[in-house]
Amino acid sequence: MKNYKIRLQYDGTRYDGWQKQGNTKNTIQGKLEEVCSRMLGEAVEIHGSGRTDAGVHAAGQVANFKSERAMKPEEMLRYLNAYLPQDIAVLSVEEAPERFHSRLLATSKEYRYRVWNSPIPNVFERRFVYQDARSFSTEAMQKAAAYCLGEHDFQSFSSVKRSKKSTVRTLRHLDVERMGDEIRFTLEGNGFLYNMVRILVGTLLEVGEGRRQPESIPWIFEQKNREVAGFTAPPQGLTLMQVHYKV
Repeated sequence: MKNYKIRLQYDGTRYDGWQKQGNTKNTIQGKLEEVCSRMLGEAVEIHGSGRTDAGVHAAGQVANFKSERAMKPEEMLRYLNAYLPQDIAVLSVEEAPERFHSRLLATSKEYRYRVWNSPIPNVFERRFVYQDARSFSTEAMQKAAAYCLGEHDFQSFSSVKRSKKSTVRTLRHLDVERMGDEIRFTLEGNGFLYNMVRILVGTLLEVGEGRRQPESIPWIFEQKNREVAGFTAPPQGLTLMQVHYKV
């Protein structure tokens, strides 16, 4: 049994998210499993590092699958890119250790959220940015972001109402920078809850607009209540950039 690690990118605009679902065949995982199964002549189960939501993109998603059939990685790479839809691309294929698991062994993930802060649409990037023409204070958002760093219970920043699993995560980086008409949020953490990045961004935007104070962030953490945090920023501005591993 061979274990293969793949790195891929996709434009998530027209997909119902990463995870295969019973009510739709239009998922990234579903498309990959379909093509991989045809390539190897056997049923293939793909394990992704994380489940990106509908409309969310990836520049560096990582996944793995096992197969009884030995096939050269370079042959797999050619086959997959020949038969996958044009908005999904496999960047690399390699044999991995038998125990490698793309989700369980990930040490951190990096996301980027892009806001197009202009009344004039960015025609060529419109599928990858959230357009919001309101006036935002970058300085206020940077100050608020500093309160989010480190280990916290991020329950207030998750759309999951109740969960037996821990909602404590460690956020290592949360950078806010302005690049012309674009405001870019870069986040790296050891794990992210459902909608966590988009709620964090929505909350910071409300700070930037002056609807909240940067000093309100610790209070939001303390409440452990989704309703006290900001809005959920739209999916199209979000991209999974990288997944990190120890080896």
